[in-house]
Amino acid sequence: MAWNEPGGGRDPWGGNGDGPPDIEEALKKLTEKFNFFGGGSGGGKDGSKSLLLISLVVVALIWGLLGFYQVDEKEQAVVLRLGQYSETYGSGLHWNPPFVDSVTVINVTEERQYPARGLMLTQDENIVEISLTVQYNISNAKDFVINIKDPETSLKQATDSALRHVVGSTGLDGVISTGREQVALGTADKLQILLDMYGSGINVVKINIKESRPPTEVKAAYDDVIRAREDLERLVNEAQAYSNGIIPEARGEAQRLREEAEGYKSQVVSKSEGEAKRFSKLLAEYQKAPKVTRQRLYIDAVEEMMTQSTKILVDVEGGNNMLYLPLDKLVQQSGTTQRNPGLSNDQMIDRIANDVIEKLQRNSDRIQAERRR
Repeated sequence: MAWNEPGGGRDPWGGNGDGPPDIEEALKKLTEKFNFFGGGSGGGKDGSKSLLLISLVVVALIWGLLGFYQVDEKEQAVVLRLGQYSETYGSGLHWNPPFVDSVTVINVTEERQYPARGLMLTQDENIVEISLTVQYNISNAKDFVINIKDPETSLKQATDSALRHVVGSTGLDGVISTGREQVALGTADKLQILLDMYGSGINVVKINIKESRPPTEVKAAYDDVIRAREDLERLVNEAQAYSNGIIPEARGEAQRLREEAEGYKSQVVSKSEGEAKRFSKLLAEYQKAPKVTRQRLYIDAVEEMMTQSTKILVDVEGGNNMLYLPLDKLVQQSGTTQRNPGLSNDQMIDRIANDVIEKLQRNSDRIQAERRR
């Protein structure tokens, strides 16, 4: 049966069970039981001291419990004792006296990032708008907590400074199109140097340039410039293609002309040498028989000339008229006759010779008749 039930057992606090227990009396008995003051009868003063002591014990217990904290595997705890750096703890359960030590737990493995945007002036004095994100983590928790009051603000300011330095030494084309990757790498290197100089304990992982373009106010004009540059590249490529096609042809034509010139040169030289040798042999023959050789040369020259002429004028001795023989017409007649399959080449030649003889005979008879008159 419970002590506070009717007819129950004895009140453990020393009461008679008619009302609630007396707290002061209970604390007094507890003090006497543990003999905090070495025994003796209690009084009001002793009870107050006992209550104060118990309160101090409870506060001390709570104070001690508040000093426990847990550090995860991905974290580090930086301890400041009375405002001065004490030590850095790794993962596990740790205790530091509250209100004496200040503990700051930092996640050193988490990859953080923040965006940034701004207008920059390039090396060729053009304005460009750049949007980027900086990925970073904490490499030294102590430096991150102690050396800089606001590390992330310092990081943003250092990023702006590094980016302006790199963009200011790069042309507009490099920032917007061809050299964006180089700009990002250069900015990351410059930013890491600045952060190391500050002792910030921050490690820059990567910088990603999301967008780089001219300001909105001049975007239309810049688009015209881009189109003009593309047209220039297209025309250059077309000219290069035409050059690649025409130059081999020109080289081939030059090689052909060179070979023809070499052939003509060989032909002229050979012909000249042959003529010189023929003249030397002809001179030897002329010295042996001048009259015969002279007559032969004359006949050969007349034959060569007559073969190239289409008309012949024959001076009739003793007359005033000249005989005209149109050889071109005679050749045409011979061609017409040759179309007749009944005539052979010999018959054709005989016919032409007969026509010439008949014409010469008629002309001679006419001249003699005129003389008789």
